[in-house]
Amino acid sequence: MAGTDRRSLSPVKNAGPLAGQALLLVVLVVACLLPPLARAAAPAATVDLVLFYGRGCPYCAAMREFLTTMRQEHPQLRVREYEVYFDGDNARLFQQLADAYDVEITGVPTAFLGDGVIVGFSEDMRAGIAQAIEQCIAEHCSSPLRRVSGPARLPMLTLTAVAAAAAVDAINPCAFAVLILLITAVLGAGERRRVLYAGLAFSLAIFISYYLMGVGLYSAVAAAGVTQALYVAVGVLAILIGLFNLKDYLWYGKWFVMEVPLSWRPALKRLTQGVTSVPGAFVIGFVISLFLLPCTSGPYIVILGLLARTTTRASALMWLLVYNVIFVLPMVAITAAVYLGLTTAAKAERWRSRHLRLLHLVAGAVILLLGVGMLTTLWLGKV
Repeated sequence: MAGTDRRSLSPVKNAGPLAGQALLLVVLVVACLLPPLARAAAPAATVDLVLFYGRGCPYCAAMREFLTTMRQEHPQLRVREYEVYFDGDNARLFQQLADAYDVEITGVPTAFLGDGVIVGFSEDMRAGIAQAIEQCIAEHCSSPLRRVSGPARLPMLTLTAVAAAAAVDAINPCAFAVLILLITAVLGAGERRRVLYAGLAFSLAIFISYYLMGVGLYSAVAAAGVTQALYVAVGVLAILIGLFNLKDYLWYGKWFVMEVPLSWRPALKRLTQGVTSVPGAFVIGFVISLFLLPCTSGPYIVILGLLARTTTRASALMWLLVYNVIFVLPMVAITAAVYLGLTTAAKAERWRSRHLRLLHLVAGAVILLLGVGMLTTLWLGKV
């Protein structure tokens, strides 16, 4: 009899050179990012065997060793391994796949291959598993994971959503305003090269801070479990954020604005005006990230909710990395433009002020569509 382990599973004028340079840089980088990410997300011409195992389970160790041998004999075989005792994401995926196959979870190891399920492992099962693998290779069995995510549509949906939300967050007027204040302060020290280093240090600090905050929030949401009600709440939040940004386009300054609160701005200005060094710019980046949360966290929270619902932890960390790279690109572009003499801090601030409402329009439209898309996919049963 096969052995199993039964432990529990745990407004608008000429933009000027700054706009052209920033837009060109963002377009080029995003254009370079999308094709390789799309190829990475697409299904490979291989046969997938999905194995769920537990750390410390002896039968699982024997099964994994056997599958290593089978991979060497059959290069077409791709074994996707998911540890379930200490990884809540993997345990939830295990349950989703078991539901898709209409089987009960009885323990580990459990493998899904083609239309079949292999529970447990013993020496007597080797020949049968090998035969099933060879048959699946000959018949080009589809990946079991398609039963829970659809045939490669979900990664592209995730890529589109992450890129769109990150681009919206990247053109947020709040971050532009703070960076321009910082550059003005550093220029006051009279050294242009320091502008480049300080701007890059500030951008790096923002990147690190937001990435770590994203990882922490994602972990908390994933650990608590993303219920349908929470997913709906995130979708509704996205729609509200979109509508509030459209309000700022139509009636800017009325009631409230989707930016840093007015009462915070004097303190924000004092912080940045005192920075004249590169290390100071790096440190202030972490501090400023907290001030920016009220006006930049909306798209981020929406994406975190989407990732927690639709991807594994490893994939989510990769998407968060992509998101934050796109998020800091305009900061890097403005820094480079000032350093190269393509624009000045004063011109950059005038551009930001003239296009403030337009930036809210773009942000509002994209986030609104993202929220509608999330609720639509849920209604259609795609997530």
